[in-house]
Amino acid sequence: MDEMRRYGRSRRDVVSRPAHGEWSGKRRRFDPIELIMAANRGRVPRLVPIKMGRMAASPFGFFRGAVPLMAADLATLPSSGLITQICGDAHVRNLGAYAAPDGELIFDVNDFDETIRAPWEWDVKRLAASLVLAGREAGSSEECCKEAVYLLMQSYRAFVSKFSNMPFTELERFQVLRHLRLAPIAGVLQKARRATPLETLEKLTRPGKNKLPAFIESKPLLSHVPRRVVRQVLAALGSYRETLPAERQILLDRYSPVDVAFKVVGTGSVGTRDFVVLLLGNSLKDPLFLQIKEEPPSAYANYVKEIENFLNEGRRVVEGQRRLQTQCDPLLGWTAIEGRDYLVRQLRDHKASIEMEELKGQGLRDYARVCGELMAKGHSRTGSPAALAGYLGASDKMDKAIAKFAFSYADQTSRDHAQLRAAIKAGKIQAIKEQQN
Repeated sequence: MDEMRRYGRSRRDVVSRPAHGEWSGKRRRFDPIELIMAANRGRVPRLVPIKMGRMAASPFGFFRGAVPLMAADLATLPSSGLITQICGDAHVRNLGAYAAPDGELIFDVNDFDETIRAPWEWDVKRLAASLVLAGREAGSSEECCKEAVYLLMQSYRAFVSKFSNMPFTELERFQVLRHLRLAPIAGVLQKARRATPLETLEKLTRPGKNKLPAFIESKPLLSHVPRRVVRQVLAALGSYRETLPAERQILLDRYSPVDVAFKVVGTGSVGTRDFVVLLLGNSLKDPLFLQIKEEPPSAYANYVKEIENFLNEGRRVVEGQRRLQTQCDPLLGWTAIEGRDYLVRQLRDHKASIEMEELKGQGLRDYARVCGELMAKGHSRTGSPAALAGYLGASDKMDKAIAKFAFSYADQTSRDHAQLRAAIKAGKIQAIKEQQN
């Protein structure tokens, strides 16, 4: 352990901690909007304008859909060389609540589409910038946003240090429980308790011709698919079943599919193919909803030196999630349909995330502390916490650097967002503005 701490400290000679604060858009050798549009290739063309509309709604909305842009930007920056499993799309709304296998609610990082092994600071820089953007959108002051980033980093450093002295078996079991009564977290958990399969059944379905529930169409966001596609999706459940542990296969076998639909989800994921399957078990009051979500390669794949070959991008996501989370969705698996890779998981099984209005003032500060602890846990589970602790040190040099970067990159995102809106206004990019509920 002492050797790893010394190694971590030695990395400061390669990239100093203050160097992490540097950002300038002048280092770019590409047009940000062209890069965003290039990332849309291969997606369902009729849905891309929905994605552009969601990105145009606000700088934070743009940020959510611009992982390929930030991945390209981060790759131009000096790297600490300390590698962990990264979430890849670390932002304030990608942490949330979900049900553990025993039914208890867990609060953790909960989105892994972009997960890959890469420098730890890529996650931290993205998360810090998201705090600034989300705080601004919620109406927090600039000083409050700055305090939130400092609290994020203080928490991250403190828990990396703690985990560096913890037996690995204890780290494997560690869950973030101390903050669950804080207002922003308690609000998320309260929503998660209501997000049951029965609530989803009531919200998304109605009795069909044979009295069995069927999805309510709300085109283009939720729509039924041709019988040919239904057959393909149901056939894919067979190979998905083989990716589950034996005891989970028995559970899945108790359910029978009754309806399939296409669903538009998220911001960055809009345009990828996403199917939802309703299955019934013991009765009409025993629904199981599965989401079969297309997984393209990680946006970071072209920028890392060593890539693990999982053969299926859905498996990449599953393995990354299992590494980072203390407990996972028990029905997490993967499959393939017509040469495309898919992640399979439960849909909305007690899942919930923070609302923007909750990230104002003290809510933003409290949330930042929890974010730092969760990110430290994930990175320590999948990298060397001793090396990380050695690099970070006990001073606030890294806190200041990440805060400087976060504000610079948030300002850059606002400029990129304005450029997207200008392109839409000029008719160069088609975007659909959705009605707000």
